[in-house]
Amino acid sequence: MKPITLPYGASDPLLLEPSAGASVLDCRSPAGVTGGAALAAVETALCSPPSGPPLAAHVVPGDRVAVAVAGAVPQVAAVIAAVRLQIVRAGVAEDDICILRAPPLEEGAPVAEPVPGEHAFDPGDEAGAAYIAADADGQPLHIARALVDADVVVTVGGWSWDAALGGESLDDGLWPLFARLSARQAAVRLLARSGRKARDRLRAMADEVGWQLGAIASLRVVPGGGGSLRGAVFGIPQAAGRQARRLAAGWRPHVAGTARLAIASLANPTGGMAVLVRAVAAAARTTHPEGTICIAGRMSEPPGIVLTRWRQGTALGPLVREALASGDQTLIRDAMQTRFLARALGDRRLVILSDLEGAVIEELEFGHATAPEVVERLAHRADSLVVIHEAERMFPRLGGPGGS
Repeated sequence: MKPITLPYGASDPLLLEPSAGASVLDCRSPAGVTGGAALAAVETALCSPPSGPPLAAHVVPGDRVAVAVAGAVPQVAAVIAAVRLQIVRAGVAEDDICILRAPPLEEGAPVAEPVPGEHAFDPGDEAGAAYIAADADGQPLHIARALVDADVVVTVGGWSWDAALGGESLDDGLWPLFARLSARQAAVRLLARSGRKARDRLRAMADEVGWQLGAIASLRVVPGGGGSLRGAVFGIPQAAGRQARRLAAGWRPHVAGTARLAIASLANPTGGMAVLVRAVAAAARTTHPEGTICIAGRMSEPPGIVLTRWRQGTALGPLVREALASGDQTLIRDAMQTRFLARALGDRRLVILSDLEGAVIEELEFGHATAPEVVERLAHRADSLVVIHEAERMFPRLGGPGGS
């Protein structure tokens, strides 16, 4: 078969040449649009939603409108330009529109490029958040004051999969991204303590906060490969989420059976542990339980102490409990990422091509690809191979079209 070209952040891509007779699956990113075509696609979504009124019908002249931007929104400049244009055309003054951006929940997670005129939400500024409701335990919930004070809130989320969570990412909603720092830290603690089981609880809290806020105008933007826009859908949050899930089907390649080797690149080659963990989780869904996963990128973030101690033989459960008891947010975040990595990796071998020092990788007892040629040799020797482009966005579907 023809060689597979796999960009991974270096000046030259990997050139993978499987041997004759090898079983090979090339999972490529879905195509998308950029620039003017992206702007036009978003305008169409805002003006012709599959359910509910168009964006212009949500606002009237004199309204104070907050546009809450969360997650790695692709083609973000075009997306926000289209949103702003529709609001202004409805008679709202430019000065009455606030574009508010939340930082990601996980350090190193992908973020969109800044947009001119946007405001960055600071979770550490308690005065910048206001009470909105109490949770099921009676604890007060606070969210960005600009959203509470607005007459209309429009949410703009970069919708994506997160294989480590076993489904949809938590990066695209109001909660806990626009919450106070204490609530964001509590969400990380919950993920460290409960793993995937925390996802549904956090989703339910996000829905409750959106309902309390009256946020019924939701734009979900699905990425395409290479930073492009695959599609956009506008409507009430639940309907927009369902439609975005369908649009994101291109990131769920069908895999009939597991391979002995998976080689994966990253959409964000310089991303941190959050990106690496998601990529490993996606690749693991395509790889034999005793197979090999190779991640190719330009990562340089050193591993945390929890990950290091786990790889050196300390049981994970006590490490997670120790991190939670410490109250140290860096340790807790490290414990969360290590928990997800351990679940995904299992007994598989992990090989890393990155900018990390070889000694750092080898201390973790991971394989160190000293050069691109090492990965290329692995590909050539494999009798079964899956190549995954932009793996941290993928959520492969097992067993063919009817798989999960």
